Formats: sequence, structure tokens, C-alpha cells
Amino acid sequence: MWLDVSKLSAAIGRIKNLRVFRVINPWTLFAFLCAALIAVPLVTILYYLLEGPSETWHHLADTVLLTYVLNSIFLVVGVSALSLLFGVSTAWLVSTNTFYGRSFFEWALILPLAVPTYIVAIAYAGIFDYTGPLQQFSRSLGLEFGPNFFEIVNLQGVMVIMSFVLYPYVYVLCRAWFANQSSKLLESGRILGSSPTRTFFTLALPVARPALVAGTSLVMMEVLNDYGAVKYFGVNTLTTGIFRSWFSLGDISAAIYMCGVLMLVVFLLLGLEKWQRGKAKYDFDRSGSKPLTRYNPTTTKKILATIWCSIPLLLGFLFPVLMLINWYMISDTGIMDPAFATLVGNSFSLAATTAFLGVAVAVLLIYSIKLYPFWVMRILGKFAILGYSIPGAVIAVGIMIPLLYLDNRLIQYLEYFLGPQAGLLLTGSLVGLVFAYLVRFLAVGYFPVESAFRKTSDQYLGASRVLGIAPARTLFKIYFPLIRTGILSGALLLFVDVMKELPLTLIMRPFNFNTLATRAFELASDEMVAEAAAPSLVIILTGILPIILLSKLVSGKK
Repeated sequence: MWLDVSKLSAAIGRIKNLRVFRVINPWTLFAFLCAALIAVPLVTILYYLLEGPSETWHHLADTVLLTYVLNSIFLVVGVSALSLLFGVSTAWLVSTNTFYGRSFFEWALILPLAVPTYIVAIAYAGIFDYTGPLQQFSRSLGLEFGPNFFEIVNLQGVMVIMSFVLYPYVYVLCRAWFANQSSKLLESGRILGSSPTRTFFTLALPVARPALVAGTSLVMMEVLNDYGAVKYFGVNTLTTGIFRSWFSLGDISAAIYMCGVLMLVVFLLLGLEKWQRGKAKYDFDRSGSKPLTRYNPTTTKKILATIWCSIPLLLGFLFPVLMLINWYMISDTGIMDPAFATLVGNSFSLAATTAFLGVAVAVLLIYSIKLYPFWVMRILGKFAILGYSIPGAVIAVGIMIPLLYLDNRLIQYLEYFLGPQAGLLLTGSLVGLVFAYLVRFLAVGYFPVESAFRKTSDQYLGASRVLGIAPARTLFKIYFPLIRTGILSGALLLFVDVMKELPLTLIMRPFNFNTLATRAFELASDEMVAEAAAPSLVIILTGILPIILLSKLVSGKK
């Protein structure tokens, strides 16, 4: 059968005229590169899973794997349930009711987000310790309890502590949903004689499911990512299993398989909600909506609302911070000490570098999608922010292995030219650590920038194209001033998340390199909790400003 040259030429011409081939340029290639780099940890994990398990993994699977899985699921379910309880109830009270201190609680209830879970765990271990303030106060009243009477260093204790730290994820999203919800929906319930409680359960809560799911998903990701709190309380989870397999047992294959199990739990939890939701859609009519008229309950109910909103704020923020301040006052750690200044410099430089690079990548990626809004580009954008759903320990393992491979290749070439003096260049370096931060937290800077871009008109882009202005100049001259608020918000949130990150930093950091987070955890693990107070307080103080900014953004204020 002879080849028809004319038909072949026509087919090649049609391929060249395809739209996708006409948009291959630096902007689209950048989006593809971002997605490819984010995929490195997942591809690495999947590749090594196909090589088969080691003997160490078989031993772990036969002995402790079931305990790791059950503890992780118990923590996820328990913390999510308590976070929903406190997050949804306080958001409803603040958004729809008038009570004493409502304007204060509106922003103060977000403050626990500024405190990492491992720091709160350290503080509460000291509060309930036999020599802690609670036991001392009991003895001053003549009440003598045993050393284990107030035992919270266990699975149930870490579950309760995590919920008081992570509930603001649910609170923020539900508060924004309730505050912007169409007043027609709730007023219809009032007209029909429905009580506030019945209106909440039958109207407001079912419609607010997207906010509930989004907030709970964030809580689940944080629980599965946590290492410091569960390690300090001696609770074995999949995250601690990854550290044990890698560092204690020295088996990379076992650590890879532990990462695979952890990712399976993540995808199962997220897929379960999507399956249960089915094809249901949640929306409401915004046309002709007016500000929501708040309920004006009785004095007794106002007092009860104030007490209820005070509970998570006191337990999740005030009590741990007061304990840390007390430890700092009795410790000999000085904030002007050179070693402490080095810790602050390390943490701030890493956080600032990651924040700058993160928002820069987010701006370029979103602008690329805006320039070429094809379905492939939108998928690349979604894939680039997938790292936030991957626990930090999994990302660290998935990045460390390819970095080791690249380093070994580089060493071979460098030793050929420079001799045997060449050492590891990428593994255990700041470059690798910052890259891991970007994979993990790019979504944190992406969403504020994307929100700012959505508020800008596409007419600017069309006008600049008509005038022959290059896309890069349009971005910096026109769009950049319009989205600077989103850029600032994303940079601040990125900065705080990097300051608090622990498991990823413990694995990826250079040798003999510490941040405030790693140093606080090391000191607490060595029973030097008073000395751990200073770095912990700096982390908390750094996180308060973005939290206040986040509160204003949710309130709709500039």
C-alpha cells in the first residue's frame, strides 16, 4: 500500500494549525514547569512503590501499621468533629446574633491559628504537669491529686488540643458564608415562625455545606501533617511512622510505603465526601440581597453566647500563651543572645524568601492561565496547588530521593574535574528546603492572588493586545497595582506558614541548621520547656499580624 504524500502533508498542516500548538510560549511552558515540579514528590512515591516492599516494611505492616492507621483516622475524625462543633457554632453566633463582646470575638476567634499545634501541646503538657500551675493551685486549696490525675499526654489529649487550635479553619469559612448568605433565606424562616435554632439546623447549616467541607478538609490536612504534637505526646501515627522508618530504621523503602499509606488515607477521606455529596449543588440567590438582620436574644442568652465564644479562645490561645510567657520569665534565654538572633535570622530569611518566590510563581501562573484560558492550562493551575493536600513528611521524602540521585550524578562529574573533594550540593541545602516549602505552600499564596485577579476586568488585557503592548508589560504596569492587596495577603500567609512548619524542616534542613520551630521542638523534647518559650513566642507574635489581616478580609474591609 503506497503512502499518499498529499494526504500526509494535509494532516501535518492540520496538526500545525491546532490551537494548542499555537500557544506554546514561555507563559504556557512556565505553567507546565510549575505543575511538573509540584508532581515530583508524587511521581517519586509512586515510582518506588512499584519496586516492591522491603523486609522492614513487612515487619512494620505485621506489627505497628494498623495502630498507625487507626490512630491517624481517630485523630482526623475526632479533631474534625470538635472543630466543626466550635467553628460552626461560634461563626453562627458572631454572624447572626447580637451579644456582649461580639465585635471582639469576630476577629479574636481566629487567633489560635497563630499558634502551632506542637507549641500548644508543649504548653498544655506543662499546665497539667504535677509541678504545673493547675496542680499547684489544687494543692493550695488543700486538694492533693496524684501525678497522673490530670493526664493529657495521650491520644485523647492531643485530639482535644488540636481541635482548639484548628477550629478557626472552619470558623473563618463558615463566618464568611453566614455573613454573605442571602438574608431572604433566613428571613423566610422567621416569617414562617421558625426559631433561630431550627432555622440554623434546617436552613443555614445544609446550605453552608461547601464552607463546612472546605474548612474540615483543611483541618484534616493539618492533622495528618502534624508531627510535633503527636511525637511530643507519644502518639504513633503515620507521620511519626515515616520519621521512624527513615531515621530510626534507616529504610527508605519502608518510609516510601508509609508515605503511600498516608496518601491513601488522604485521598480516601477527600473522596468519601465527594461521593457522599453526589451531584448536589449549593447556591443561593444574591439578587436584591440586603445586610442580614441579627437576632437580638435575651440577656441570659447573650451571656451564654459570650461564655461559649470565650471557651475556644481561652483554651486555644490565651492559656498556652500565658504559660509560655511564664516560662520565658523564669528562663535565662535572652532575645539579644547571638544564638537566638541566628535562629530568628534563619527563620525570617527562609520565610521571606519562600513568600517572595511563592507569590511570584502564583502571579505568573495565574496570569498565564488568564492569557491562555484553555482547559489544559486550568488543569495545570489546579495541579500546581496540589501540594497543600500532601503532608509535609511525604513531600520531604518525595523530594529528598530525587535530590540524592541528582547529587550523586553531579558528584561523579565534579570529581572527574575537581577530584574527590566534591560533596552533596542539593541534598540538605537551603535550595532544596525552599523548593520543598514552595511545593507544600504554593496554594497558600495562590488563592489570595487568584481572588485579586478575579476582581480585575479582562478588558485591560484586550485593550493592551489591541495596542500591541507585550503581556509582561501589561502585567507589571496595569495588573500589578490592582492585585497588590492579594499579593500582600498571600505573602503574609506564606510567611507565617513557613515560620510554623516543622516536619518538612526537620527532614530537609541543612546539617546543624535550626529555625525557631525546630529549636523549640528540640528543647521541649529534651525537657527544656522553659528555654523553648522564647522561640515559641516569636513564632506566635509573627503570626498575629496576618491573622488580624485575615479577619479584616473575611469581614469585607480593606
